[in-house]
Amino acid sequence: MKVILDTNALMIPEQFGVDIFSELQRLGYVECMVPSQVLAELETLKIKGDKGLDKIAARVGLSLAGRCKIIDNVSGNADQAVEQLAARENAAVFTNDKALKKRLFTKDVPVVYLRQCRYLDVTLKEF
Repeated sequence: MKVILDTNALMIPEQFGVDIFSELQRLGYVECMVPSQVLAELETLKIKGDKGLDKIAARVGLSLAGRCKIIDNVSGNADQAVEQLAARENAAVFTNDKALKKRLFTKDVPVVYLRQCRYLDVTLKEF
């Protein structure tokens, strides 16, 4: 199965110490994709992040994105690109962004999220 990772998903390993790729594999997601807009957002956070920890997490996220398929042919900002790509690829989305999750739920897109700061889970509806 396919999954699209957003900005905060790629920062989770540094922030919470969770191996997202083994967790995604445990859930059955073997193809990971990242829109180029997410990389741009991580680059911005790496330079202008509010806290030093965010800057480090963004740097780690950029490194981890190299394990994913980078997608260049989507438009809009990072969230819009994630939504478009999910619809086009019939893929789940890995995010903890509340506003994005809400929009994805209205489109019946499966959402992978960090649960209890320890592991990943997937849902199709808001809880």
